[in-house]
Amino acid sequence: MAYLITEDCISCAACVDECPVNCISEGAGKYVIDAATCIDCGSCAGVCPVDAPKPE
Repeated sequence: MAYLITEDCISCAACVDECPVNCISEGAGKYVIDAATCIDCGSCAGVCPVDAPKPE
């Protein structure tokens, strides 16, 4: 199971450097997680100031 970044994302990029497998990239209006690469570690959720990353 991968994480998904919700519409709550404020595009602060705090999650990008925290991801150990570099599966987070800038999308249209919010950051997105490549579900095929995500290892479900939750590192992104731990640093997000608005709790946008959620388990799918």
